[in-house]
Amino acid sequence: MILQVHVQPGASKTGLAGLHGDAVKIRLQAPPVDGKANAELCRFLAGIFQVKRQDVCVISGETSRQKRVRITRPDGLPDAIKMIVQGIQT
Repeated sequence: MILQVHVQPGASKTGLAGLHGDAVKIRLQAPPVDGKANAELCRFLAGIFQVKRQDVCVISGETSRQKRVRITRPDGLPDAIKMIVQGIQT
């Protein structure tokens, strides 16, 4: 699965924050230095998709707020992301 995300590094806590255009917006507590925000993004997504950390990787946008993330072997979309998408569509 390829997920479009828009990240906001340096937030007070890590979590989902709705949609930003066509991307899922994610606030990250980690600062945008030395790959810390990307590592936090992968850790967070692995947790909500219930996959191993190694199954999540940033495939484009490593130094950008707009990223494409590959999630290997997900069981589907987590309920939290489904709620964000459905809430915007209704």
